[in-house]
Amino acid sequence: MEKFTKLTSVAAPVRMANIDTDKIIPARYLKTIKRTGLSEGLFHDMRHDGEGNKTDFVLNHPTYSEAQILVVGDNFGCGSSREHAPWALLDAGIRCLISTSFADIFHNNCFKNGVLPIQVSQEEHDRLMEHAERGANATLTVDLETQTIHGPDDGPIAFEVDAWKKHCLLNGLDDIGHTLSHDHKIDAFEERRKLETPWL
Repeated sequence: MEKFTKLTSVAAPVRMANIDTDKIIPARYLKTIKRTGLSEGLFHDMRHDGEGNKTDFVLNHPTYSEAQILVVGDNFGCGSSREHAPWALLDAGIRCLISTSFADIFHNNCFKNGVLPIQVSQEEHDRLMEHAERGANATLTVDLETQTIHGPDDGPIAFEVDAWKKHCLLNGLDDIGHTLSHDHKIDAFEERRKLETPWL
């Protein structure tokens, strides 16, 4: 998993509340367990209609096409607990989400896949949404080490993050990576078990 330390990017504003995981990536894209290629399905029904791209959807606008940060509405990621949702976001280059609240399972899945979900107050969210709506004229910097968001005009916004999840993101550790970081202990245990219980 790629480390998350500090990220500076244009932030795309997605004002809609209650965007569920089926809106993030429709069920028809869940036929694969590969984590690549899923950006094609990201927000598919919000981005496309029968005639092609919807020009009014924010990620279809050239200003936001390379955005790595999304400022999203309340209760983002609700609905079914599909891990493909953070996979699709990550495959599209999105590393950070900022909202007033996230669905719990989606929130945890983001951390396990290298996406940082940040929860802020409504007042702070309003400020960040205003920044995002200015497009290329206003980038955001998210610093996980100091737990701050820096906008173009005013002082930093502090955010809370679980210490363990922060450690894993800073070091690029998913669950498997964390387990493998103890490989020397695992090897020692297996060698000791061979000696102590050779009949197994």
